[in-house]
Amino acid sequence: MRRPLVGVTADLRTYNNSLMHTVGDKYARAVWEAAGCTPMIIPAMAESQEVMDLLDSLDGLLFTGSPSNVHPTRYGRDPHESAEPYDEARDAVTFPLIDAALEKGLPSLFICRGFQELNAALGGTLHARLHEVEGRLDHRMPRDDDMDLRYGLRHSMRFIPGGIFAEIAGATEIQVNSLHGQGIDEAAPGIEIEGRAPDGTPEAVSVKGAKRLAVGVQWHPEYKPLQNDFSTRLFRAFSEAVHGKN
Repeated sequence: MRRPLVGVTADLRTYNNSLMHTVGDKYARAVWEAAGCTPMIIPAMAESQEVMDLLDSLDGLLFTGSPSNVHPTRYGRDPHESAEPYDEARDAVTFPLIDAALEKGLPSLFICRGFQELNAALGGTLHARLHEVEGRLDHRMPRDDDMDLRYGLRHSMRFIPGGIFAEIAGATEIQVNSLHGQGIDEAAPGIEIEGRAPDGTPEAVSVKGAKRLAVGVQWHPEYKPLQNDFSTRLFRAFSEAVHGKN
C-alpha cells in the first residue's frame, strides 16, 4: 500500500552565495516515522506552484517552523528590524497554500512559523518580539549546543476541556518546549484558541469549521516525537486524518 504523501514547506536560504530550498530533517523524519507518511518538500517558488493542482497530489500538509519570520505586511504592520529575518519567498507560497488547503479540506498541521502563518493568513496579527511584551515569558530558544536541552520541556500548556487538543492528549495540561521569538497578538477570527502558556500566550489553535483536521502549535512536537507522549499522539491524529480515518 502506498504511503500517503505529505507536503512539507521549505525555506529559501542563502548558503555559500547560493540559494537553497531547505527543510529541517526533524520535520521530514517526523512525517516518515511518527505519521507513517512520505514527506514531499514544497520549494519556496511561488511562480512554480499551481496550488490546487499541487494539493490534488497530496494527502496532507505540514507547515514547518523556521528561523525566519512572517513579513509584517502580511498582518498589516510596517516592516521593522525587530521582526527580522524574513523569508518573503516562503510567505508567497504558504499563504495561498493555507487558503487552498482549508478550502479543499486537506489535513494540515502548523508548527511554530507555520502556526504564525496560519494566524496571519486568516486575518490575525503577531507580536514581533514576544519577550518584550509586559507580563510575557521569554519563549526564545535556549542558547545551548545540547539539542536535548534546547528542545527540553520548558513550561506547561493548558488545553480547553472538550477541545481537539484535550481529546488528542487525553488530558487538559501537558508540558512543552519553547523556541519562538514571535507569537500571536490578535487571534484571527477563523481560529479557536485551544491552549495557552502560563503567561496567557496562545500556543495551540484549531481552525473553526475545518472540513478535516487543521491544527497548529507554537512549540516543536517534531523533535524526537516518538519519545514524547503528546507528540506521538499528535502525529498519530494527523496520520489518521491523512489516511481518511477522521
